[in-house]
Amino acid sequence: MNRPMFSPAMSRRSFITASTTGLAGLSFGPAAFGSTNLAPRKHPAKSTILFFLCGGSSHIDMWDMKPDAPVEYRGEFNPIRTSAPEVQICEHLPMTAKQGHHLAIVNGLTDYGRATGDHHAGYYYNLTGHAPDDTFRREGNDRRPYATDWPHMGCVIGSKRPPHPKMPQVITLPFKPSKAPYTRPGQFAGRLGMEFDPFFVAGSRERPLNFSAPTLTMDASITAGRMGDRRALLDAVNAARRELDHEAVVNNYVRQQEKAFSLLASSATAGAFDIATEKPATLERYGQTVNGTSLVMARRLVEAGVPFVTVFWAEDDEEVAKKCLSGGGWDTHGNNFSCLKENLLPEFDRCFSALVEDLHQRGLLDSTLLLVTSEMGRKPKVGDPRTRGKGAPGRDHWTACMSVVMAGGGIRGGQVYGKTDPRGEYPADNPVGPEDIAKTVYHAMGIENLEATDLQGRPYNLLEEGRLLAPLFS
Repeated sequence: MNRPMFSPAMSRRSFITASTTGLAGLSFGPAAFGSTNLAPRKHPAKSTILFFLCGGSSHIDMWDMKPDAPVEYRGEFNPIRTSAPEVQICEHLPMTAKQGHHLAIVNGLTDYGRATGDHHAGYYYNLTGHAPDDTFRREGNDRRPYATDWPHMGCVIGSKRPPHPKMPQVITLPFKPSKAPYTRPGQFAGRLGMEFDPFFVAGSRERPLNFSAPTLTMDASITAGRMGDRRALLDAVNAARRELDHEAVVNNYVRQQEKAFSLLASSATAGAFDIATEKPATLERYGQTVNGTSLVMARRLVEAGVPFVTVFWAEDDEEVAKKCLSGGGWDTHGNNFSCLKENLLPEFDRCFSALVEDLHQRGLLDSTLLLVTSEMGRKPKVGDPRTRGKGAPGRDHWTACMSVVMAGGGIRGGQVYGKTDPRGEYPADNPVGPEDIAKTVYHAMGIENLEATDLQGRPYNLLEEGRLLAPLFS
């Protein structure tokens, strides 16, 4: 058994130091790691779409394949060429392969031994860029969102960008991962304040063309003739708020109410939420699943000027959950290869490739950053203890290594950044942490000043750690 490159208790700084001085033949150092001194972008991206593959997507079966590894590691899939000479991906992503010249694949993303292996910690680290604190170790997946949490990177961007005249700064769809009261931490504005929370737009597998905003939904008694009655409208919004677990713990939500009133009263914003007006061919290209139509919605919101949209992969609570021994998403503890080949990869391949293609054809890709990430990777060695006697083998959680994909927003496509060892277990070159991805997203969006002020008026930095991955940019 190979000895791990780092101890689970080793700090990120110690890992980098040890790697830089003690691993012969590897390319580390400032040039490889990236730079924090790159000049601000002259033409930053206008929007970001974050596509989060809930459950922990398998890097070794999608983006960082190891065809020469022993069979118990490489699995059943083969890599295929893409439209970029340097990029190969899974054979079951043929439509995404045609967009390879737009993609930058970052391999060797690691938690440096700082996460817990639980989903909550993975969400938090990858959505905020901040390592999980001790509460995640004590409480695991029972850890609730706290008002003192570090903010979701989208909320940081929303707080730094000039307010949109009509639309929310940050929108999440089509669901909030995990069920109340144990909603996954990291989705919210935390210490920035509730006024910077994402607006939530809900979708469903049963009605993929229909979306609703629970935060803004009015009681049926609030008719069009009463829209001028501001007090009645705000009362309706307050009533809707009481159903939401996160907002219910916050007393000051005046700014949310004002934005809600503006949205509901404005005909100018109504069209952005009505994807039924899309051409049938467009909907077919994305696939008429809730994940496909959520990406259509994301594109429409980008067109409307929303700075940050998060699309969480909508999990299937029945078929996929039973088949994969999971919550229905990318948590493939059982039947890893059939779940990916028959369920997850075809749906992802269609909708994600359609988004890249659509944004490019509309001239929006250069001004829109795309980020595909997850809370963790999957264990390179096939087999998961919970699948014994329950069907085909799966892959367990693996936080030591995963991959993310970026495109647009000034990112140079057709490249692979970073490298992992021959089995895809640990970084072998240019290790990257979630804090580095967050810093890179901020740079792409033109957010260089990360200072904020707490309730006592004291300044603090929203993300002190992390480095810009400068080689990713054109």
